[in-house]
Amino acid sequence: MSASTKLSTSVKALCYLAESYPTPRSSKEISENTGLNASKLRQLLSLLSKQNIVVSTQGKSGGFLLGKEPSGINLQEIYCAIEDRKAFHLDVSNKDDNSNQPVLFNNYFLGLFADVQVDIENKMRNISLLSILSDIGITLENFSQ
Repeated sequence: MSASTKLSTSVKALCYLAESYPTPRSSKEISENTGLNASKLRQLLSLLSKQNIVVSTQGKSGGFLLGKEPSGINLQEIYCAIEDRKAFHLDVSNKDDNSNQPVLFNNYFLGLFADVQVDIENKMRNISLLSILSDIGITLENFSQ
């Protein structure tokens, strides 16, 4: 699953949990109500729970809940919880073929991607789960921890 798919899948699940707060929801319920693949969803929920973005409750009425206020969860935090590498990753090789050109190109793109990465991370830090919900027209009435 690509990074962008993981991120959008995670955000859909988190939005559903925010809407249904304070009722815990099983991965099956989340999957059925969002159209997300249940197996992939469970993997993502596990990663999100390790960072306390969601919490898991046990028992007959157990399931997943948001671990934080939607205003306190940003896209960067979600992305870092589910991904183990940067959004812009460049796999470079410094093989010497008697030319300095590959190294020069690699250095150029490493610097460019580093700048783009900083821009992306800053933008994602400024987008909260609450702002996403608001942008798509969903207001939360039941959320308070």
